[in-house]
Amino acid sequence: MIVAGNTRRPRNVDVPRAAAILYGDWGTSKAYVIGLAFAVGGYSSFWLIAAMCLLTALVGINYMAICKHYPDGGGVYASVRHRSEIISIVGAFLLMADYIVTAALSALSAFEYFNVTHPERYAAAAIVIIGLLNVFGPKHTGGLAFLVSVPTVVVVVLLGVFCLPHLHEAVHNLQPLTGGFSKNWKGFVGVVLALSGVEAIANSTGVMKLNRGTTDSNPNVSKTSSPSILWVMLEVCLFTALLSLGMHALSGLSINAADPAHPDVDAPGHPGVRDYMLRYMGQVFVGGAFGPAAGHVAGLVVSVVFGFLLLSAVNTAIVALIGISFLMSRDGELPPQFQKLNEFGVPNLGLLLATVIPAVLVVVVQDMSGLAELYAVGVVGAIATNLGACSTDQKLRLAVWERVTMFVTFLIMLAIELSLLVDKPSARIFAGTVLLAGLFLRGLAVEYANRHKAAAAVAAPPPAPVTLAPLQFNMENVDGAPIMCAVRGLGRTLDYAIQEARETRRPLYLLFVRSLPVLTEQDYKKKWHEDDEAREVFVTAKSKANGHPVFPCYAVSDSVADTIVDIAATMGASSLILGAPERKGLAFLLRGNIIRQISDNLPDEIHLLVYA
Repeated sequence: MIVAGNTRRPRNVDVPRAAAILYGDWGTSKAYVIGLAFAVGGYSSFWLIAAMCLLTALVGINYMAICKHYPDGGGVYASVRHRSEIISIVGAFLLMADYIVTAALSALSAFEYFNVTHPERYAAAAIVIIGLLNVFGPKHTGGLAFLVSVPTVVVVVLLGVFCLPHLHEAVHNLQPLTGGFSKNWKGFVGVVLALSGVEAIANSTGVMKLNRGTTDSNPNVSKTSSPSILWVMLEVCLFTALLSLGMHALSGLSINAADPAHPDVDAPGHPGVRDYMLRYMGQVFVGGAFGPAAGHVAGLVVSVVFGFLLLSAVNTAIVALIGISFLMSRDGELPPQFQKLNEFGVPNLGLLLATVIPAVLVVVVQDMSGLAELYAVGVVGAIATNLGACSTDQKLRLAVWERVTMFVTFLIMLAIELSLLVDKPSARIFAGTVLLAGLFLRGLAVEYANRHKAAAAVAAPPPAPVTLAPLQFNMENVDGAPIMCAVRGLGRTLDYAIQEARETRRPLYLLFVRSLPVLTEQDYKKKWHEDDEAREVFVTAKSKANGHPVFPCYAVSDSVADTIVDIAATMGASSLILGAPERKGLAFLLRGNIIRQISDNLPDEIHLLVYA
């Protein structure tokens, strides 16, 4: 008997966690887009923000449909690949460009709010530190993003409340757009930011909770994906528009065009408020109601809350970069070096590039407006690619209104992308550089694969497949519920589990989980016979058991703790045996306590035993 493990990460992401993934990107846009819009449109910038909010809502509605029809991952790389590998690769590289700039932009914005001198240096250092933390394992950021997003929403709501008494003055100061369609279109294109969160949430549908009545063989996650997108979309659109309008109540704001390409915004006594407009609004509005001291405290609170949300977005972007580069390498689209893991299961090369490139970029550009131009060209291109491919896919069972809406949105995003490439030389150079570098790496990957095939063709005949003797057990002397033991290799934990199973006359399920940062289709089909370490563990266990029932249980997972809990519950184990972690100190702290994670989620009826 061989027990097939579940190679999919358990579907345990609910609406709040899915919404937090999206809010970590969309929610951060308020921190900088309002000030950037004023630098473009002055006291008529509200109309640009309103148009951006409408586009955000349109994109959100489209991705509700994509998430519904792609319950195992609907990001641009996954959803487009069955139509065209080349288009999916272009979309993936554009998305990687977006994540690179997201990390740089979020870090720089965080330290603008922290009000430090040379924020670009602190931003680069923060990116490097966050990258070093990920050496010990990619951090699944759903829980962290949720914790950070809760105080952010509270602060946004309170700031919106303090704006309400000033709306009459804001409307009085509001000016109409001038300069014609061309000028205003360029202004609108310049504020189209923070949309990549929808790609992150589309990629996460494979771990979202299933709708009631559906199964893994016929999944549907719309009851999780649609509400999470809807609620975040409403909060972002309504409060971004409200705060943008409230900004117009601030008298004396002026556009500082010392750098015509990237103008700044000055306020009375506060030069350069473009990149921390919300902090300034908190100081003025709260200070006007309760005094300067309260205004100062409000500014600090806004800075701290948004600063940490932005740093959380940096970590999310780095993890996303690691994941997509690893996935593309597994598919043969990037050189195999991108899938070589360190002892903690992290691809070193992918992590290095995901850390170094954003850190260098933030030091080179040093300006929020300049980074915003680079950001938009990647995210808009990736979303346009996804929407264009999905809206024209006749095999996708979209409703007529969904297909028409998606295609119209695709045309808008395509127009924005073309405008960026024509009007923004730096964006054009950046996008071209990323695509050329990506295609060059793909060429190396293809060449490596061809050489590998050629070498295999002229090599000696492949060895005969491993044949294992049938697993024969004496089931007469066992009764009761089974024991499960999760192991990483040979050792005393395995010996103890076998001894305990024999003494208590219970069958033993021996679980080996191969940890990977992201899963591919080939991982779903992998068997323990194909894993040298797992095969050694199971064959040795069979020998040591001396006929006592020890059932191999194998899984490939990107979340080991969740998988162990899921399989233990599925197998009906009465007890779960784990080995005590060997790592101490910093590595133990940064990787987290996997035993505690398992203990927190293990059903009460399963006893947990840690063998030290």
